Amino acid sequence: MPHDAQAQAGGPQKLVIRNIGLVLSGAMENPILDADTIIAENGRISFVGRAKDADQDHATTIIDANGCALTPGLIDSHVHPVAGDWTPRQNQMGWIDSNLNGGVTTMISAGEVHTPGRPRDVVGLKALAISAQRQFANFRPSGVKVHAGAPCIEPEMVEQDFKDLADAGVTLLGEVGLGGVKDGPTARRMVAWARKYGIQSTIHTGGPSIPGSGLIDKDVVLDADTDVIGHINGGHTALPDSQIRCICEGCKRGLEIVHNGNERAALYTLRLAKEMNELHRVILGTDAPAGSGVQPLGIARMVSMLSSLGDLPAELAICLATGNTARMRKLDTGIIEVGRAADFVFMDKAQHSAGDTLLHSIQLGDLPGIGMVVIDGQIKCQRSRNTPPATRIPMQIPI
Repeated sequence: MPHDAQAQAGGPQKLVIRNIGLVLSGAMENPILDADTIIAENGRISFVGRAKDADQDHATTIIDANGCALTPGLIDSHVHPVAGDWTPRQNQMGWIDSNLNGGVTTMISAGEVHTPGRPRDVVGLKALAISAQRQFANFRPSGVKVHAGAPCIEPEMVEQDFKDLADAGVTLLGEVGLGGVKDGPTARRMVAWARKYGIQSTIHTGGPSIPGSGLIDKDVVLDADTDVIGHINGGHTALPDSQIRCICEGCKRGLEIVHNGNERAALYTLRLAKEMNELHRVILGTDAPAGSGVQPLGIARMVSMLSSLGDLPAELAICLATGNTARMRKLDTGIIEVGRAADFVFMDKAQHSAGDTLLHSIQLGDLPGIGMVVIDGQIKCQRSRNTPPATRIPMQIPI
């Protein structure tokens, strides 16, 4: 059977990407790799290096990168999904597909809080979380990996509830503070139960985002001790700088900066992380869909904003949206290295950007142009319909 027919029939698959101009690894300790060729077999990276050392035989898919840069798929650490690719918050279809066109290949739910009639009783909230986890495990909108099923905790919950959730496959808590638990001691007890059973936690930080939510200040954040400080730059309203500093210095947890937050506070947080030599703690999200809508280019915009205004090399800014999040969230994607999932974004500088190169254009504040997105070794998106047009685009080579 021909190799391409074998792949279509579900047989072994081998993706060869050649003629790559720049490989950005997503790992802060080594953000630029000495490579021009990547091979993925059956959805996982099997080779990263130079063409002369690569076994390119028996490929089922060949992509000529045409000198483009290759990055890991971008990760949105903070979304609020509900049902497939529909959001009732804005009554919009296709928001996840639009994010795919912005280079996002993985999303992390911070709670399915926009579900109409969201149950707040313990039996109901557990049922919703388990259902959401199952739904998005079984269905990937446009191929995007959505890690969902994130219950918002309520005061009536007991330790057994967290064990039940973990036994059912739930691995995330929704934002602490969006449910009925809004005080530090109760949150800390429940976060500890979640951690005991392998469930990762996030907390709402700052002023209320929608009616029904409330202020979560530094005292509650530090007392709760969640794994991730959700939207430390506010969602939308940020805490005072003094409180942001206390949070950054008072714990060693993840510092999540989001698009739908206070941009000045985002830059302040980045500056603190740099001062503390703890950039590895910074991860990026959009906090969408939300009242401000859907932001298909939200992660790319955060990368450009933090690089250009935060004086951060572009190759490191990309790490905040890829490898940092992958490591913190314990994902098998987000870094280009052998053994990880073959999730890639092909980028180049936007046409007519003032930047000389992709990295230079990002550091000037321009969005990159996206020419192709690959998930698990399969092409999911050709030239983006949402980014400015890339100067160069990759091409699939007929076999």
